[in-house]
Amino acid sequence: MNYCMECGTELEGKYLENEGMIPYCKGCEGYRFPVFNTAVSMIILNQAQNKILLIKQYGGTDYILCAGYLNKGENAEQAAAREIAEELGIEVIDWHYNKSEYFEKTNTLMLNFSCTVANERLDGMTDEVDQAEWFSIEDARLNIKNGSLAQRFLENYLEKSHGREQCHAD
Repeated sequence: MNYCMECGTELEGKYLENEGMIPYCKGCEGYRFPVFNTAVSMIILNQAQNKILLIKQYGGTDYILCAGYLNKGENAEQAAAREIAEELGIEVIDWHYNKSEYFEKTNTLMLNFSCTVANERLDGMTDEVDQAEWFSIEDARLNIKNGSLAQRFLENYLEKSHGREQCHAD
């Protein structure tokens, strides 16, 4: 954040006790704490926990995780279940928080969850999703977009939940 969202004055760093250097607006005479988007990203699992659903979206050629922004007044868990229901027509029956990461490209704090869904049916997909496919755990790891935030979230989840040795195809 380089400019004040209230008056447009260029911000400068100013020391604030117990906080450190914080952007400060001379025009408004106020500190401006960072403002960013918040979104969820979901590793979608079937009930047997042996398949992961990956999607292609908005004309992309790579498989990614289902994701979406939080709505005002909504918590992250509600957003995760809502996005899966909206985009794929599948009910979430269980979820667990995994990890967060700031994604600078879109100024977004991404909160990642693993979500177990009620069924593997894909007949409720909306036009937000170009393609969705269930993969074995090993194949999900091989097919997710290389170098992406989705890949980092998936790798983190697999290392913690399945152990590294079980995730590699031999």
